[in-house]
Amino acid sequence: MSVLLNFAIFPTDKGSSVSAYVSQVIKHIEESGVNYKLNSMGTTIETTTMAEALKIVQESYDILDALSDRIYCTITIDAQKGKASRMTGKIASIEQKIGEVKK
Repeated sequence: MSVLLNFAIFPTDKGSSVSAYVSQVIKHIEESGVNYKLNSMGTTIETTTMAEALKIVQESYDILDALSDRIYCTITIDAQKGKASRMTGKIASIEQKIGEVKK
């Protein structure tokens, strides 16, 4: 199974720049060992179970909860049985059709 989960999570009570807080979440994802890709509007992770993907979100919330009174989070999930490596595979599929794209 492949679970692609894209999420953005950040405190809303820490001013207009929250990269210091988001950096702590990204560091945790890096240390967790899950496959991930940071993008300008969030982070995509790929896991083999829904529980593992949601655990990353919960742990990310816990990191920020200790530092903030208000946390905003958006989540998009695409789970597909019998698949793996879709984070790169989906991009490769598009590139086969139209050529290299910006990443």
